[in-house]
Amino acid sequence: MTHPSMRLRRSLRRAAAQGGFTLVELAIVLAVIGLIIGAVAIAKDVQRNAEYQKVANKFAYQWKMAYDQYYQRTGVVVGDCQQAPTYMVNGVETELNSQPACTRAGASGVAGIPENFTNTGRRICHGQGYARNTVGLGDPELLSQQDLRDLMTRAGVRMPPGRGEGHEDRFLYIDSNGNATELQVCFQWNTSGTASGAGNVMVIRGLTPDLARFLDQVIDGKPDSREGRFRIQGRGAHQGATEANAPGTQWEANNTQGVNIAGGNSSMVGGDNRGTITNTAGSDAGTANGRRYDEDRVILLTAHWTMEQ
Repeated sequence: MTHPSMRLRRSLRRAAAQGGFTLVELAIVLAVIGLIIGAVAIAKDVQRNAEYQKVANKFAYQWKMAYDQYYQRTGVVVGDCQQAPTYMVNGVETELNSQPACTRAGASGVAGIPENFTNTGRRICHGQGYARNTVGLGDPELLSQQDLRDLMTRAGVRMPPGRGEGHEDRFLYIDSNGNATELQVCFQWNTSGTASGAGNVMVIRGLTPDLARFLDQVIDGKPDSREGRFRIQGRGAHQGATEANAPGTQWEANNTQGVNIAGGNSSMVGGDNRGTITNTAGSDAGTANGRRYDEDRVILLTAHWTMEQ
């Protein structure tokens, strides 16, 4: 009988004679490495989709529920007059026939339709948040004297947790380049003919193009920037006569285009489906056309979500 130590020595001699691994062994190793790399890439996509779903379920939809609950409890939309409703967000600060809308003094002189009111469209937020037009064009001046958090608190409406107590209107997430990014929720009324949606809308600021498309698909099933209840803010091309009943357009920009929010204003202009990044406030304000550095903050946009009330 052969001793085990002799069999071991023979195996070692055969391995030495072969001079390394066989092709089969190398193929197996390469296949395992490929599976590991693929699993890592898939895991990143799964993690990002989970983060986007969290934004939808724990922030956007919960703010929609808070808005609806405010309406159910007070009988009016956010910031409207309870004794003489206008059905416009921030109706308290509007005027009709040069008189305060809530008292309706002199209201019989004109029809009580939104087009005859003045001081409309004032956005209700909890603080300025992003500087004007740094997360897409079309931000109005923040002129409202009302505060979103105060209104919700006085009505006894439970707000989403957001970033924490006192910052329920904000939500932190990570863009595809690994930079921390903040969402902000506001509400406003849009006049008829507004391309981003007429009536009362939820304004969501700080969306990457990828996240905007995801929310658009979840909310109305139309992942384009012009159609449905979830649309991009301030895209001039959508006002054109040729856009009426035309096919939808893509969300401007993509996740390979960056911007430095802290430096100043950057905007998206152009009539094509993608738009063009322009640097409007100095070399450090944004990203020159074509720059696509992995370390840049991904360009941010603002969307309007049309409410039922």
